[in-house]
Amino acid sequence: PAELSEPSHAAYWRREADVLLTGLVSRTPGLRAVDAAVDEDPQGITITREWVEDAALTGLFVAMALGRFAGAELPRPRFLARHQLRDRMARVERRGGWQTLARTTVADVAQHLWDRREPMLQLVEALPQVPQHGDPTPTNLPGREGDDVVGIDWGTLGLGPVGADVGYYSLGAREAFEPLLDAYLMGLPDGVASADDVLLGARVTAVYTALNRADWALSRVAGGEGALAGKYRHPAVAPHLRALQRQFPQIEALLDG
Repeated sequence: PAELSEPSHAAYWRREADVLLTGLVSRTPGLRAVDAAVDEDPQGITITREWVEDAALTGLFVAMALGRFAGAELPRPRFLARHQLRDRMARVERRGGWQTLARTTVADVAQHLWDRREPMLQLVEALPQVPQHGDPTPTNLPGREGDDVVGIDWGTLGLGPVGADVGYYSLGAREAFEPLLDAYLMGLPDGVASADDVLLGARVTAVYTALNRADWALSRVAGGEGALAGKYRHPAVAPHLRALQRQFPQIEALLDG
């Protein structure tokens, strides 16, 4: 697909190699990469990085680190992702939207938010655009070095709406959305954005990402025998549905907004 060769697209194929070769995030505040060897030949690229020990980080520590990282003075090479949520929503749109969620009890809510996706994307794209990891799951943020988190998997590094990283992180964190947001704000340097900006960026990212994931997980098992509702506890589906349930307060806020 052409998008894999577009340097600013979220799916650009060689972004992580470029990030590591340039040392772009080797000394950034809050969140940084480990040393890695990048070997390239006609067949592709091989990345060998140092082992990162699992530091059993709390979600609040990570959220604060993500806030500090959002205030980093990051250079602007052309390979940074620029419209990650929009790119992901476009991929879902090419698949026909949230077709599987349309068969569930959240069908009406999902349809309303799907119909409003363009205004929502425009709202977050008007927010301050800050450095973001792009895929800040607990698995990708395992280590610690002093007051900084050591991250891996930099294939989606880019610029995005303030708060987006912590909203994305909240989907897999043990802690609730609100304390994570507060910790992010504590780490965010003064003058970068307002608390309302951060809340909007986090909320839209969390809700639309949770809906994307839930629909994708359900679609993978929907074709099997039995009713769709009987597959909600499937091990490949249940974690995504639980993450979606945790976002119901944020969904309600977007519906009321």
